[in-house]
Amino acid sequence: MSKFNDLNGQIKSAETAMAANLAMQKHIQNYARTKPVYDEYRKTGYSKKFFEAHREELTLHKAAKQAFNEAKKEGQPHRALKELRRDYADLISEKKKLYPEYREAKRQMQEFLKARQNVEMFYGDELKKEREEERRQAEEQEQNQNR
Repeated sequence: MSKFNDLNGQIKSAETAMAANLAMQKHIQNYARTKPVYDEYRKTGYSKKFFEAHREELTLHKAAKQAFNEAKKEGQPHRALKELRRDYADLISEKKKLYPEYREAKRQMQEFLKARQNVEMFYGDELKKEREEERRQAEEQEQNQNR
């Protein structure tokens, strides 16, 4: 079971890293796509009219800048889109490599749990019969003492 848990943890870790990687890729793409609109917004002196006309692009640009700042605060270096894509491909490869072993460990764990349940059921019935017999004997002794 610990092998299953270890593999499950590794897969979940890879999936978390993949999600963070994809998010950063999206921020880089949004930043590059919206930078000309933001530059124009700055040239207008941060005009409210211009902002309203380009609210979506400016909001995406601001979110991307905020994500970059948060990554910088966490000590993550600024990475190129190409590097992020390569890392993402590596994470997918790692996850695919873990899955066959994970499936086998899961199958073994399920077999173990079924076997344990069967044993518990079998001995549970035996223990139940023993307890009933002990209770019956205790009741008989109590009745014999009351006579």
